[in-house]
Amino acid sequence: MDYYYQPPKVELVQYIAINQKSTKYEKGMKKETRYASKIKNQKKSEEDIKREVRSAYGNAAKGKNKSKCSSNNCCGGSVNPDEYAKELGYTREELESVPQSCNMGLGCGNPQNIASLKEGEFVLDLGAGGGLDVFLAAKRVGPNGRVYGVDMTPEMISKARDNAAKSNYKNVEFLLGEIEHLPLPNNSVNVIISNCVVNLSTNKKRVFNEAFRVLKESGRIAISDMVALKPLPKQMTENKELYSNCISGAITINELKNILYKVGFEDIVIDQQKESRQFIKDWVPGSDSENYVVSAKIKAIKPKLKK
Repeated sequence: MDYYYQPPKVELVQYIAINQKSTKYEKGMKKETRYASKIKNQKKSEEDIKREVRSAYGNAAKGKNKSKCSSNNCCGGSVNPDEYAKELGYTREELESVPQSCNMGLGCGNPQNIASLKEGEFVLDLGAGGGLDVFLAAKRVGPNGRVYGVDMTPEMISKARDNAAKSNYKNVEFLLGEIEHLPLPNNSVNVIISNCVVNLSTNKKRVFNEAFRVLKESGRIAISDMVALKPLPKQMTENKELYSNCISGAITINELKNILYKVGFEDIVIDQQKESRQFIKDWVPGSDSENYVVSAKIKAIKPKLKK
C-alpha cells in the first residue's frame, strides 16, 4: 500500500499564522510609509507657499508687484498707496510724518488705531514690510521706547533699514526672520502689532506661541488681519496666488479664537470690519473673495503669572 505524506495540521495553521502576521506587518509598514509621505508632501507644500509669499513680497519691495501678486498688489494695494492707506484708516498727517517709500499700499487695516501705544513701550511689528507701522509706532513710544520690525523678506528689510537711516530714526530696529521663529528673547516687548501678515503663515499656532513667548506679562497683541466668514472652498485654499493676496490663508473666527485661547491669551476680541469687503473685491477681481473673507481687528492679552 502506498502512503502519502500529509503535513500535520498544526504546521499548516502555524504557516498561515506566520503569513498573516507578515501581511499585517507589511500593511503597517505601508501605512507608516504613506503617513510619512503625506507629512513630507505637506511640509513641501508649506515650503512652496512660503517661497511664493517671499517672492511676491520681495517683488513688491522692488516695485515689481505685478509679476507675482494680483493685478493690483499683495494683500491689497492700489495705484495710489496714500489713498488706499487712508481707506484703511491712516490719516494724512500720519502718512506725511513717515518716509514716503515705506507706504507701499499693503495691508487690510491700521493696527495703530487699536494698539493704544504709550510712551516708553517696546513694540514688535510682525511682517514690518517697508516700515510704515514701525515708524508710526516709534513716534508714539518716544525716545524711551523701542520698536522692532521682523520680516522674512530680505528686500523688505533692506528697504526698511534704508528708510530708517535716511530719516534718522534712533529707536527702531529691523530684523530678518520668520514670525514663526522670532529673533527676540522671552518677555521682551509690551505690544505686538501686525497688518495683514499672520494669515500668510501656514502655522498660525506657532506664530501666536512665539508672540506669547516674547510678550511681557500683561502685554497685548493689536493686529489687523484677515478672517474667513466661512470655510473656504478647495479651489481657493489651493490657489497660491490667493494665498499671497491674503485670502486663502485666512481661517475662521472660531478657529482663530481657539488658537489664541489654547496658546494662553485672555480677553480675546475679534471685531469684523464688514466694510472691508469694498476694497477686498478689488484685490483679485472676479474671485468672489469679498464673500468669504473680511478684515478684522484682533486683540488679546497675555495674563500675569499666577503666584
